[in-house]
Amino acid sequence: MSMDNDDEPVAPGSVGEPQHVDIVKYSRKDGRSNPRRPLFLLLHGWGSNEEDIADLMRYVAPYNDYASLRASMTVPGSERGMFGPGYTWFHRSLPQGEDLDRDGLAAATAVDEWVRANLSDEREVVTMGFSQGGMLAAHLLRINPERYRAAISLSGFLAPGLVPDSAPADNRLADMEKPVFHGYGTADQVVAPYEARAFDAWLDEHTWLRSRSYDGLDHAVSQAELSDIRQWLSDIDVTSGLM
Repeated sequence: MSMDNDDEPVAPGSVGEPQHVDIVKYSRKDGRSNPRRPLFLLLHGWGSNEEDIADLMRYVAPYNDYASLRASMTVPGSERGMFGPGYTWFHRSLPQGEDLDRDGLAAATAVDEWVRANLSDEREVVTMGFSQGGMLAAHLLRINPERYRAAISLSGFLAPGLVPDSAPADNRLADMEKPVFHGYGTADQVVAPYEARAFDAWLDEHTWLRSRSYDGLDHAVSQAELSDIRQWLSDIDVTSGLM
């Protein structure tokens, strides 16, 4: 990943402290318009919010329900921005080492607890996130793989697992062949391509991976990537079948 910047905003509080989810944007009928299809759990990146990533659903799975979650921490200084506050799951935009393990576990635990409290056990769930959210979409499989149908990580990254029990289900996950889509740009200046390839290698050992890289794409999502995701979702029977 890119090196830490001393000028980078740092959210107040302690790394690894408990988090919570309070704000959620649902699709039609509070996420219950099509209960026969899996629900998408959407996770935004640094400085974004629950509205931005929800817009992707009309391209990848327009007939599936979704719940788009807002992170609990506000990016310092974003309150004065043109578009209002931006939010973050981690104290830094790209924490590294043990800080990433601790903040990643705290955020994933908060999301998993929200799922347990708000979704029926019978409802299948697909996680999808960008950047920080892409890390969390995969990390949820590392703490509770039995609960999630599949994961989509867009420009995500991997927690190193230096802190004991920060990814407690890794051994179970490796035997389950959970479908995962990992997409990233070859020109990403935030999450370096070598980090994306290392994430690919880990996912290939622990999941049923479909990986796609996109020439010239920076830290963003492209139409080609969205088309690939839509095809992959049909291939794994998430979006095919009756509406």
